[in-house]
Amino acid sequence: MKKANCTHVREFVFQGFSNFQEHQVTLFIVFFVLYILTLTGNVIIVTIIRIDHHLHTPMYFFLSVLSTSETFYSLVIIPRMLGSLVGLSQTISLECCRTQLFFFLGFAITNCLLLAVMGYDRYVAICNPLRYSIIMNWRVCIILASSVGATGFLLSLIQAVAIFRLPFCNTLIEHFFCDVRPILDLACTVPVINDILTLALSLMVITAPATFLFVSYVLIISTILKIASAEGRRKTFATCASHLTVVIIHYGCASIAYFKPKSENTRDQDQLISVTYTVITPLLNPVVYSLRNKEVQDALRKVLGKKSLS
Repeated sequence: MKKANCTHVREFVFQGFSNFQEHQVTLFIVFFVLYILTLTGNVIIVTIIRIDHHLHTPMYFFLSVLSTSETFYSLVIIPRMLGSLVGLSQTISLECCRTQLFFFLGFAITNCLLLAVMGYDRYVAICNPLRYSIIMNWRVCIILASSVGATGFLLSLIQAVAIFRLPFCNTLIEHFFCDVRPILDLACTVPVINDILTLALSLMVITAPATFLFVSYVLIISTILKIASAEGRRKTFATCASHLTVVIIHYGCASIAYFKPKSENTRDQDQLISVTYTVITPLLNPVVYSLRNKEVQDALRKVLGKKSLS
C-alpha cells in the first residue's frame, strides 16, 4: 500500500474495481442502466405523488421524501464510480472525500430513520385506524420528516468530523467511494474511539429502528390476522409487504456492512455489499415499493392518459 507522511496527506486514491479489470466496461453498462432506472423511477414517484391529489396522504408523503433522499444518495456515490470505470481520475482530495462521506452518511441515516417512520405510519393506519387522521396529521408528518433529516445529517457531521481529525499514513482507499471503514483503515493509529463511535451510531440508526420495525410488524400482522374477510387481509398485507421487503434488504445490508467483525473484512465481499446498498437498494423504492403499488399505477395511467389525449 502506498505510504505517505501523516501530516501531508491531501488526497486519496480509490482502488475501485481493479480486481475486475476485464469486466470494467460491462460493470459500467450495468451500473449506468441501474442508475438511470433509479433516477427515472424516483423522479416519476415524486412527480406522480405531487400532481395526484388522491396520493396526498401521509404514506405517500413519506414515500416521496424517501424517493428524494434516495435520489441524492445515489448522486453522491454513483457518478464518480461510473467515471472511474471508464478511466477518469481515481484520486479524490481530502476535502472532497470528507464531503462525500458526510453526504453519504447523511442520506443513508435519513433513509434508515425514514423507513422506521414509514413503519410507524403503517402501524397506526392498521392497528389504530379510527385515530389515524388525528395522530398522523400533516403537522406531525412534516415534523417527523424534518426531524429525521436533521438527525441524519447531525449524526453524519459528528462521524465525519471525528474521522477526519485523525492523521492518515496511507492514501490508497481499497474501495470505490469514501466509506467509514476504508477511511479508518488509513489512519496512522488504531482508531479505537472512532470504532466505538461507529458502533454506537450503528446501534442507534440500524439496530434501534430495526427493533422498532420488528415490534411494529408483529403487532401489524397480528391485527391483519384478525380481519374477518380473506380479501381484506390480502389487501391490508399488500400495503405492508413491499415496505417489509425494502426494510429487510436495507437493514440487512447495513448490518452486514457495519457489524461485520473487522478481521473478516475482505475487499471483494465488502465491494459486493457496498454495491448492493449503493446501487441496488435505491432502485428498490420505486420498483418494489411504489411502482408495484396499485394506487401509484392508477395515478400513472391517469397522467399518461391525459397526456395522450392532449
